[in-house]
Amino acid sequence: MSQLLKNEWLGLIFRLIVGAVFIYASLDKIMHPEAFAKAVYNYKILPPALINLTALFLPWLELLTGAALILGTKVEGASTIISALLVVFLAAVTSTLLSGISIDCGCFTSSSAGRKTGWALLVQDAALLLLSLHLFFRGPGRFALEKKIT
Repeated sequence: MSQLLKNEWLGLIFRLIVGAVFIYASLDKIMHPEAFAKAVYNYKILPPALINLTALFLPWLELLTGAALILGTKVEGASTIISALLVVFLAAVTSTLLSGISIDCGCFTSSSAGRKTGWALLVQDAALLLLSLHLFFRGPGRFALEKKIT
């Protein structure tokens, strides 16, 4: 029984960590979409026609999926979307590392003084991906609003 409870708490902790990171990451981008569009452009991955759309849409997706995890609603869907986003983020950061360019990641701030892409960012995103995948495969847990409703 104690092992089950420990796993339930682990799921709650993972939901709160990943959800908080994604909510925090979305806030500055929502307030400064032009600056975030420049950060997206610097990766040189997307066609120019998709940069502004991405800069407007992605932060709201991060906010909504982060909130869903924290509240414990639609955890499977939110963790699927977050996992997919993290795979894309990992590919984008890997691309900059392999090409030898150093750019602001656009992760938590769209300011030009923000965090640079690098190995630490790659490790952070990989860790978040593992937490998100745990949520996908293990479910929302006992402490999720979703679990209480069903």
